[in-house]
Amino acid sequence: MSKIQLFAGQASMELANKIAESHGSTLGNVIVSNFSDGEFQPSFEESVRGADVFIIQSTVPPADNLMELLMMADAAKRASARRVVAIMPYFGLARQDRKDKPRVPIGAKLVAKMLEVAGATRVMTMDLHADQIQGFFEVPVDHLFASTVFIPYIKSLNLPNLMMASPDMGGTKRANAYAKHLDCGVVVCYKQRKKANVISDMFLIGEVEGKDVIIVDDMVDTAGTLTKAADLMMENGANSVRAMTTHAILSGEAYERIEKSKLTELIVTDTIPLKQQSDKIKVISVADLFADIMKKVTSHESISEAFIC
Repeated sequence: MSKIQLFAGQASMELANKIAESHGSTLGNVIVSNFSDGEFQPSFEESVRGADVFIIQSTVPPADNLMELLMMADAAKRASARRVVAIMPYFGLARQDRKDKPRVPIGAKLVAKMLEVAGATRVMTMDLHADQIQGFFEVPVDHLFASTVFIPYIKSLNLPNLMMASPDMGGTKRANAYAKHLDCGVVVCYKQRKKANVISDMFLIGEVEGKDVIIVDDMVDTAGTLTKAADLMMENGANSVRAMTTHAILSGEAYERIEKSKLTELIVTDTIPLKQQSDKIKVISVADLFADIMKKVTSHESISEAFIC
């Protein structure tokens, strides 16, 4: 078996340390040299020749985080690594998966092509905004689901009248998958937007009276949709409303909205580090899941059993 080496980009250092510990490894030594104009250069300070190199980096803004991942992949390729696996707990630009109006890029596909050119021979990520992004790659993609860690937590809550919910029409497939596994119902919020991140109207499809609702989504950005949906459900007689989202982007006034909302709790993973702490936000780590999949990939075992729904 080839030597396995783990490295981390600066945006995911905390999660990478947890993954390495769970894997039974330590992170390799990488230094980043910074120039006065903002240019930077990552450097592996140990040999990676013939090794399976795993580079852990969520590509959250700024774009430097994506560039750092690309440069590290290129450096590993040029240093004769056997394989270069890009572990992207959060895949940035995933919302740009199609042309939704004329003269715009398909950012997610551009990222896929850049990763391949940089030298990535495999990609591991979690809860892509759109499943079809896997088709943008010509290398294997391991698409993990946060449901693996979320469902045990939902069961531990022992909610008497559980109801799953989708914050929009696009998330109904995800909510329905949870509901089937947990044997409960589903409600959907129908929203209309005037522009990005601004909701003009929201309607509830389904009954939530007397229910303990859990809204599931792949990401929470400004938290406008989640908090408005939670307040709408409470107004319609829900006992409690929680939200469960994989990627805690939480930009703009997100933290303030969450604190002021009727959400009992927001459950997220550590694919993106929180900018600030909140009593309403619970973080569940995905480090053990990534470490387990890494072991299975390197030993050529099936990873199908890791997918709950």
